[in-house]
Amino acid sequence: MDAPTTMSADDGASGGGGWFTSREPSPDAVLVRRTMDEIAPVADEVTSYFYALLFVRAPGLRPLFPAAMDAQRDRLFRALLTAAEHIDHPDTLVSYLQNLGRGHRKYGTRPEHYPVVGECLIGALSRYAASVWDEQTEAAWIRAYTTISQVMIDAAAADAVRTPPWWYAEVVSHDLRTPDVAVVTVRPDQPYPFLAGQYTSVETPWWPRIWRHYSFASAPRSDGLLTFHVKAVPAGWVSNALVHRARPGDIIRLGPATGSMTVDHTTSSGLLCLGGGTGIAPIKALVEDVAEHGRRRPVEVFYGARTDDDLYDIDTMLRLQRAHPWLAVRAVVDQRARAQLPDALRGFGPWNEYDAYLSGPPGMIRSGVHALRAAGVPTERIRHDALEEPAG
Repeated sequence: MDAPTTMSADDGASGGGGWFTSREPSPDAVLVRRTMDEIAPVADEVTSYFYALLFVRAPGLRPLFPAAMDAQRDRLFRALLTAAEHIDHPDTLVSYLQNLGRGHRKYGTRPEHYPVVGECLIGALSRYAASVWDEQTEAAWIRAYTTISQVMIDAAAADAVRTPPWWYAEVVSHDLRTPDVAVVTVRPDQPYPFLAGQYTSVETPWWPRIWRHYSFASAPRSDGLLTFHVKAVPAGWVSNALVHRARPGDIIRLGPATGSMTVDHTTSSGLLCLGGGTGIAPIKALVEDVAEHGRRRPVEVFYGARTDDDLYDIDTMLRLQRAHPWLAVRAVVDQRARAQLPDALRGFGPWNEYDAYLSGPPGMIRSGVHALRAAGVPTERIRHDALEEPAG
């Protein structure tokens, strides 16, 4: 992943009431989670009220959000709640918040925006969790939000020294592989740092301020070009624009690279890769990355699809297999491939000495993680990225 701002759990705890470092649930964590339990049944109402407060108290922030809020109106609020929910897991939390802070630069977020967001967060929670809300709960949330926002602000400031908030990129080729899958290659306007296995956020000119995540479909290239595999989904504003409207010469915007599904080149462990649908894109990038490092470590790829036509990149994967004797590619074609792909592992292996990588629909990743654990792969050797990114 992109180089994070150095911050230990102790650093994160400074000024935050000590809740970052406690091994047992801290008093603040107990109060925060009690609030979360209380608002869970009315989460949509809480979200709507949060944004209503935000736009009334700070109307100048409205242009930072999409004109149509229904597609992703809850993403900021959900991110704040996700952070608060993990206050007892400092390593994971700090990494999550740093990525969030860096990513929010592309929206035009500035340090002075954070206080009003915190006030509106407290306002929404206190209204809808009134039965459990008291001075101690409010103080716990203030401490939590203070630390959350400071980590994000610091990460954004450090990132601003190295990289722009976004990159412009010109579409240089558009290859429609199936009626709803396109391989899109773009040329950034300046050097774009990333690692194989990572992903970025993409905004099109047709839907300003609406961003969606796409994985890089190759390892970094000497010509600087970036390639994405995009599947158009129903009501997917960004995906349909990229598949059906984008053409060479169009200009899109890219956020910074992020994601932890990268190869550890300090070991010689084998790689077990499961890619479902367009999830084969980062798997292909990982294979290229291993090849470029010149180490002959075994790589096993399971490529899942519902039909033969959905194996839109199988020729590329088979060419890689012919070029690299350490690579094995197996197609798993079934109407239930997203569920059956993990089951295909059982006929091969053992896998307990492999690092596992999963990319595809959330359901496939969940079942894949379960299958890998059952096959003896340690949890710490199973890598995938966020499951909550909405299709679009």
